[in-house]
Amino acid sequence: MPTYRFDVLSISPPAFDSCNKSGVIGRAFLSDIAELHIHNPRNFSIDKHKKVDDEPYGGGAGMVIKPEPFFSAFEAIPVSKRRRVLIMSPQGKTLSQSDLKRWSLENDQLVLICGQYEGFDERIRMLADEEISLGDFVLTGGELPAMAIINGVVRLLPGTLGASESLLEESHTDLLLEHPHYTRPANFRGMKVPEILLSGDHEAIFRWRNNHKKERTRRRRPDLYKQWLAKKASLGSRIDPDLLSVGSVQLRIGNGYDMHRLVKDRDLILGGVNLSHPDGLGLDGHSDADVLTHAVMDALLGALSLGDIGKYFPPDDPKWKGADSLKLLEAVMNLISEQGWKVVNVDSVIVAERPKMKPFIELMRKNIAERIGVSIQQIGVKATTNEKLGAEGREEGISSHAVVLLELI
Repeated sequence: MPTYRFDVLSISPPAFDSCNKSGVIGRAFLSDIAELHIHNPRNFSIDKHKKVDDEPYGGGAGMVIKPEPFFSAFEAIPVSKRRRVLIMSPQGKTLSQSDLKRWSLENDQLVLICGQYEGFDERIRMLADEEISLGDFVLTGGELPAMAIINGVVRLLPGTLGASESLLEESHTDLLLEHPHYTRPANFRGMKVPEILLSGDHEAIFRWRNNHKKERTRRRRPDLYKQWLAKKASLGSRIDPDLLSVGSVQLRIGNGYDMHRLVKDRDLILGGVNLSHPDGLGLDGHSDADVLTHAVMDALLGALSLGDIGKYFPPDDPKWKGADSLKLLEAVMNLISEQGWKVVNVDSVIVAERPKMKPFIELMRKNIAERIGVSIQQIGVKATTNEKLGAEGREEGISSHAVVLLELI
């Protein structure tokens, strides 16, 4: 296979000193998988001071890169039949994994033009096939974006990485983020590797990883997740193949209930909202005693037969004293996601005589939706009195019931 050639036009060559000398990328250059050539436009300047910039016509702040030295440096570079010329520019297309893959397969030479100062003389842009940006921010020069491209392309070249499978499984290759990784020890400071990864069941492990790729992308990068869904739709994939492999869509329903006593000198927190009781009462409990959130957590755990919240946050453990129940909910949701399930919807009800809940219902829904990672439309919260009957009616306590529907991802 011919050596892949990188030619960089930069007035700061030292920036690339370590680019081809460390790690797997450095070994790729040493093995002649790729080669790097740095061209300093200053060496092509006809000015006795080797100037490469000048004041902008029309006035304005900053200096502009002159065309002559860059054109001369560019024209001195050998030309491959499969060459591609890129200008590093904040005005360019945002770099993506698909770009790196395309250049690694379709080209054998990349010319990277790095700017400085206020920008390029507009005529320099005509040299480029593409303008590339790392994102919606401005750097002092194009050297960092150029190094990112070199690294990203070289690692895709045959022989750079040992296992081709690792390239196929990594983040962004198929528009999805990569699944979680674990290695020894199986239990580190109480943080355990998911049992399914220790099972030896390769089909189940594959399904677990695939589920987590989708769920992690949905929660962390909804923009990528939408692109992935659109791509599936364009291919005519109406039903998830992973669901077909288990025969049909799998659903689980969970029911949760919690009740705490009303006492003096305690906060009254429901759904993460701190309320004010007319008699100054709050809910007694080891954590913040948020019965609404506790009921939702119990419903989530119950849907998968994982026990109740006391199993994971024991009331006699000082670590959970005064704990924020919304943070506990997030931990429970991580456990649900690890099992390969997602929330379809939550329906809940608060039973209390006072205070009035209606003004705070939407904020409760929002808080719970954010911690679970779903839209507020998937969270139902209602409130009712007990018509002065029972413990709630006598204002001895406040209770909450919740039902959740889970779907296997």
